[in-house]
Amino acid sequence: MEWYLKVLKKYATFEGRARRAEYWYFSLFNVLISFVVGFADGFISSILGVGTIGLSAIYILGTLVPSIAVTCRRLHDTGRSGWMQLIAIIPLIGPIILLVFTVQDSSFERNEYGPNPKRPASV
Repeated sequence: MEWYLKVLKKYATFEGRARRAEYWYFSLFNVLISFVVGFADGFISSILGVGTIGLSAIYILGTLVPSIAVTCRRLHDTGRSGWMQLIAIIPLIGPIILLVFTVQDSSFERNEYGPNPKRPASV
């Protein structure tokens, strides 16, 4: 949960680098919370008997910018531009390529986006 909150604190920070743990723990908690919120949204809608604005829609809109930002920082960590997220627009193969990029290990040492977040600042 610490990684999830860390990403939310950097709400719209597109500079810097994000470790794999930061990206994947945020993604995991985001999916879990989306599932719970979606279930609660459906439950409330069935009790009221009418369609609602949707708690899940509000949650998704609230986490859209942090999701884009952490993906951008994750791509920076692998030495790629954050604009590479747009490759996911390509049907079928685009999301697979983006997945491969986010799974890759950090580029060593410092790159144009900053120092390696795995290494202490003194090294």
